[in-house]
Amino acid sequence: MNVETSADISAPLPPSPGHTSRGRLERVLRAGEFAVTAELNPPDSADPNEVFERGAIFDGWVDGINATDGSGANCHMSSVSICALLTRVGYSPIMQISCRDHNRIAIQGNVLGAAAMGVNNILCLTGDGVQAGDQPGAKPVFDLDCMSLLRTIRQMRDEGRFLSGRKITSPPQVFLGAAINPFAPPYDFRPYRLAKKIDAGAQFVQSQYCFDIPMLERYMTQVRDMGLDEKCFIMIGVGPLASARAAKWIRGNVPGIHIPDTIIDRLEGAEDQKLEGKKICIEMLQQVHEMKGVSGAHVMAYRQEELVADIVYESGVLKGRKPWKRESNPDFEAVTDAVETVREQINNPIDPAEAVAAVSEEQ
Repeated sequence: MNVETSADISAPLPPSPGHTSRGRLERVLRAGEFAVTAELNPPDSADPNEVFERGAIFDGWVDGINATDGSGANCHMSSVSICALLTRVGYSPIMQISCRDHNRIAIQGNVLGAAAMGVNNILCLTGDGVQAGDQPGAKPVFDLDCMSLLRTIRQMRDEGRFLSGRKITSPPQVFLGAAINPFAPPYDFRPYRLAKKIDAGAQFVQSQYCFDIPMLERYMTQVRDMGLDEKCFIMIGVGPLASARAAKWIRGNVPGIHIPDTIIDRLEGAEDQKLEGKKICIEMLQQVHEMKGVSGAHVMAYRQEELVADIVYESGVLKGRKPWKRESNPDFEAVTDAVETVREQINNPIDPAEAVAAVSEEQ
């Protein structure tokens, strides 16, 4: 399938019947294709080129790029800023919103701003507690949770109203998502939790890492029995483990991630543990692809992002389909070159007016 693209990379796709957004991810999923998304490791930097470089790693291999929002309760470049940069060059970002850091006024404003910049996908999260991060003295907000956040954005989109009831003149056209974790107890409750998120407005979900296929199959059996796979696109999280030591640390220190002993034993017995972790991820992705009711995969390769292209290619899950790839954009290249020129000339932060002037002079 060839997903529609716009001649202008910064422009949304034409409206399509039955779609709530004008983005590529929704088009791929509703066309019945197996979608692949990945997660961009946000920089601790104000340099936009770091975002462009990290996004380029996924070029031509994924249908959407998650921009995390203070994941692990740690501060990085903001999700909305990363999305603004990614849309500028044509990528399809998935903006995460964590209720931990924003009240309802800020969230509604960010949704409108993101939609205005071309963001078509929003993932609604409650967020980790501040005690999980490196600034535990921060004041948590939690004005909303993931359920009320989904309902809020759905109301903004479908009814064209803020929570106050005030009218929105041009509602955000967005595809709404949420997170799921089939691998954390109470296991039998997890499908019902998914049902509540669907009722609140979730159109797609991305799961926590899957390292246990039998456990996922039990979850998906219950999901299918409840008919939830027909109401929501389910994307399963996979990712490479760098070593047995890393796997043990994750299992013992990151809540909600289940890694069976069999996986750790296999890593420990491998001559090249990083390569074995990649092989395990490819196998997981292939098995997830064949599972009934699963619509896609979310590849999370923290600090191993360079492996994503190989994992997707070697798994064969795209079956020849080629996700969108950024072509060279002369205007963008001109702006980038101008910014670098100004950087070389001054040691102070760049004045946007100087960059614009430099572009005008070159053109």
